Amino acid sequence: MNLTKKTAVVLINLGTPDSPQTGDVRKYLSEFLNDPRVIDIPWLARKLLVNAIIVPFRAPKSAKVYKELWDDRGSPLLYHTQDLAIKLQNKFKDSATVFYAMRYGNPSMDFVLGKIKLQNFDKIIIVPLYPQYASSTSGSIVEKAMKIIQKWWVIPELTFTGQFYNNAWFIDAFAKNAENFDLNQYDHIVFSYHGLPNRQVDKVYTDNSLCEDNACETEITHNNKFCYKAACYETTRLLAKKLNIPEEKYTVAFQSRLDKDWLEPFADKVVIERAQKGDKKLLFFSPAFVADCLETTIEIGDEYKELFIENGGEQLDLVPSLNSNDLWVEFLHQFISEKI
Repeated sequence: MNLTKKTAVVLINLGTPDSPQTGDVRKYLSEFLNDPRVIDIPWLARKLLVNAIIVPFRAPKSAKVYKELWDDRGSPLLYHTQDLAIKLQNKFKDSATVFYAMRYGNPSMDFVLGKIKLQNFDKIIIVPLYPQYASSTSGSIVEKAMKIIQKWWVIPELTFTGQFYNNAWFIDAFAKNAENFDLNQYDHIVFSYHGLPNRQVDKVYTDNSLCEDNACETEITHNNKFCYKAACYETTRLLAKKLNIPEEKYTVAFQSRLDKDWLEPFADKVVIERAQKGDKKLLFFSPAFVADCLETTIEIGDEYKELFIENGGEQLDLVPSLNSNDLWVEFLHQFISEKI
């Protein structure tokens, strides 16, 4: 009997609270921030910091922001991921079954991988939806998946996709989202990426060197190829080249910092500086986020816009993320098919 090989594809994004209510936000933040790959300090110190200080004070404030983000369909990050999975399933037809999960929150990786286990798939392809590798994002997904699957009696063939920041299809998909914007009308363009603690960036170097020793802002090398900062700068160079944006017209920045020892320049500081230099129109790209979420819609679209205007600017626009657009679906179909 010739059995057809069954393949499961699992798209995994960061996650979202079940609702914008404070209790759900508290639960989500606790799961997220207690991940040792997110806050990489000793266990007891992390528990005290997260559970006694950060979550109790941050949850009510974050809940207010999530209420601004929520719309008729709920959490944008969740429904964009759902839409993406549906479109991707239509591409794969019978060659693979597409699932989606969240690293934190629901549908959880435990729940989704549990469903896959019951269906007896021959192969599982885990797809972290992060263009640039970071231990706190893609690394956390890989570790969590292995912890779950290692307990199974029957372990099928298991594959993980890697970073794709320099893939031409990915660059084309993000560039296409800028078609509705006249780039020449903006005084300056900011490519904003989620920030990371400098210590986490430096940990990727196995020779005990630091990010600052490895030309991360100018080129990709064998030594810095897993450096988040280097990947962000390379993503920017490729997008700028594709869109014919001269080097002097754009800036790379990092948002959402928790303290001063994070990757610089800080995006909010860049916004203020550009306004003080006399810029009236800014355009933001956010190529670390493949779905619009709190960090794009609220932090950039609302908070940075307000900050820019307060400091003398007039207009700040945001290029939408990939969400479930057709080129993004085409790219993922090709990217994942190489693993089947």
